[in-house]
Amino acid sequence: MTGFSRSPRVQKGAIVGVDIANPLASIIVFQYNPETLSRSLTAQGAGEGAAEGEMLRLAGPPREQITLAIEIDATDQLETGDAQAGTIGIHGQLAALEMLIYPKSALVIANEILKAAGVMEVIPPAAPLTLFIWGIKRVLPVRISSFSIAEEAFDPDLNPIRAKVDLRLDVLTYGDLGVLSAGGALHLAHQIGKEVMATLNSVGTLSAGISISI
Repeated sequence: MTGFSRSPRVQKGAIVGVDIANPLASIIVFQYNPETLSRSLTAQGAGEGAAEGEMLRLAGPPREQITLAIEIDATDQLETGDAQAGTIGIHGQLAALEMLIYPKSALVIANEILKAAGVMEVIPPAAPLTLFIWGIKRVLPVRISSFSIAEEAFDPDLNPIRAKVDLRLDVLTYGDLGVLSAGGALHLAHQIGKEVMATLNSVGTLSAGISISI
């Protein structure tokens, strides 16, 4: 046997929070890739009341929302004697996901101190730049608008050991973040990639001998 496998190596989807202060706090690599991923796009057009001849103008990239369900299961880790799974189950994975929509506790405390000191304007804490990674062709800045967790099994200490998480992600565009920001540049690169793939598709369609009459 050569050990060669014809099965391609499957890339894992992930959600990563880019936080310079704590770079390892929010890295969630999907244990099992979801079988389905739903996307909805809403065009940012001129809208009602647009002047004559302006209806085809676009105010910016479309608003895109992604929904998916991920499964987290500690069964394999428990069988191999993983220390974290044996102690806290999947609390760690769930906490990493939840921290993407929590303000940092240190900043909350610091803002309370500033307010107590009489500072009139306190800036709310910012969430980390969150990236949804689904293969090399889809690395998108997102905001988690909501998610629900169904904890389905527990160990004797009531630590969850299996859960299903339904995620709703709002894609953040270069219009939201600015073209020169890291997130904005990623979204613009994503759009450029789409433009290239759309052009290749059109060239392939025409080369296949399909004619279009106008």
